[in-house]
Amino acid sequence: MAERTTGPEQTTRHEPTRTADRARDAAAREAWAEAYDAFHALGPEGLDPDDLSVLADAAWWTSRTEESVAARMKAYTGFAAAGEARKAGYSAWMLHYEFQLAGHAAASAGWLRRARHHLGDQPECVEQCYLAWVDTEEAQRRGAFAEAMSCAGRMAATARRCGSADLLAMSTQAGAGVLLAQGRVAEGLAILDEAMCAAMAGELSSFFTGWIYCLGLRHCMASADLGRAAEWSDAAMDWCATMPEENAFRGLCRVHRAEVLELRGAWPQATAEAALTCEELLPDNASAAAGAVYLAGEIQRRRGESAAAEASYGRAHELGRDPQPGLALLRLAQGKASSAAAGLRLALAGPGDGTPARLDRCRLLAAQAEISLALARLDGAGAAADELTALADDWERRRGSTTGILHATAAATGGTVAFAERDLDRAVRLLRRALGLWLELGVPYEAAQVRMVLAAADRAAGDDEGARLELGAARAAFEVLGALPDARRAAALLGLPGTLTARETEVLRLVAAGATNRSVAAELSISEHTVARHLNNIFAKLDVSTRAAATAYAYTHGLA
Repeated sequence: MAERTTGPEQTTRHEPTRTADRARDAAAREAWAEAYDAFHALGPEGLDPDDLSVLADAAWWTSRTEESVAARMKAYTGFAAAGEARKAGYSAWMLHYEFQLAGHAAASAGWLRRARHHLGDQPECVEQCYLAWVDTEEAQRRGAFAEAMSCAGRMAATARRCGSADLLAMSTQAGAGVLLAQGRVAEGLAILDEAMCAAMAGELSSFFTGWIYCLGLRHCMASADLGRAAEWSDAAMDWCATMPEENAFRGLCRVHRAEVLELRGAWPQATAEAALTCEELLPDNASAAAGAVYLAGEIQRRRGESAAAEASYGRAHELGRDPQPGLALLRLAQGKASSAAAGLRLALAGPGDGTPARLDRCRLLAAQAEISLALARLDGAGAAADELTALADDWERRRGSTTGILHATAAATGGTVAFAERDLDRAVRLLRRALGLWLELGVPYEAAQVRMVLAAADRAAGDDEGARLELGAARAAFEVLGALPDARRAAALLGLPGTLTARETEVLRLVAAGATNRSVAAELSISEHTVARHLNNIFAKLDVSTRAAATAYAYTHGLA
């Protein structure tokens, strides 16, 4: 008769098994925080390679990147020692991917070689899809697009035969990326939609659903397609709302989500997403975190938080992100137009290995036009507007559509330059087109900025009522956003209590024309002391600190 064990001793003997079962059950339910706690309680020495692999997933989902990598390496060692080539190959590929994201090129390449070693001689298996994916991206980087599409096709065929909906969707996404890199935008985005639909329909695992959404948002933003990015971002957030907190967007994915939120005027949420991005990515992925820091700087600049914005731009630069055009626009607001132009000129020259991405260059050119106008350099502003129009026209040819960020920015910049040149008919036409596009895209800050210039054009054309309507709408939008400096300027132009008086407006116009305090005093038959007092009031009301900044404002808004 077998000896029975009772009491505490029996509990101790069976507790590890129950804990392991609980951990595996939690992982199967994708309750990653619960799975991590249970596996962690057992300790890595008590886990077999399969459990270590799941622990790595749980650590990754709960933002413990270093623990994830450590557990994955232990799992790899166990699989390799046991001769389980497919599992060892998969573990090696995941380590390659993690080290690639962290910017460790040598370690990433080493683990990729190991993955190829384990999987290269195997009969067709789903793990080989990961190698085909790498081959697709490597060929794409070389510009060998036919080879890249062939690799994406091989990935799709393998995924289909092996019955992996996850990797079939990823192969579709990979093919879309190749088409977009080729400039075949309409085809690429259409195929991308197909991959995103698989995620939206719940056909994929949580890991791949998040991955597909993340990569899709990146492609949409790189293609300057805010409408698509916003639509898929909303779908992704709906999915996140159905998942446990730890299964939602992480790190890199938050960057793209924050970009969409910032453009759509949800600045508090965008700021929160940017902060979480930095928390999750630093110090492992500084370049991605830099984008989030820069975005926070953009929101701070527009809110009038100059010191905070300057600190954010500096931090973004430390992390490897060019702080332009935000820093140049901050310098312009501080009245340092020449400094702004110098910094922007270097950014527009671009690195020696290529030009900035389409959307980045669009923003640089728009800033160049604004700064050139503040310096009364109409030729420079016109050249920037012409290049923006060319970018938008090229986008239209590739995509077959006239909507989007590029077209809105090109129309707004072209209209502003036309107004500076006093071509009122062309200015109003382009500005109204820009306003319509920004409103259609749901970008409130840019729409309000266009309204400010449109109000100046309306006033110059004698339409004072139209000007008041535009200024009122702009002021309301700025106040909702928290863009207080812009709200004050709109209020000043409306002539509201506490804003510029008629005399202050006269002083500003003369100062913007280059007049000294003495000449202003002579022109208006007032004392120099009175001129100085008016200037102090103007600076306070327009939230500027120098004559140059006041001049830039007057020139941009038709007061000069």
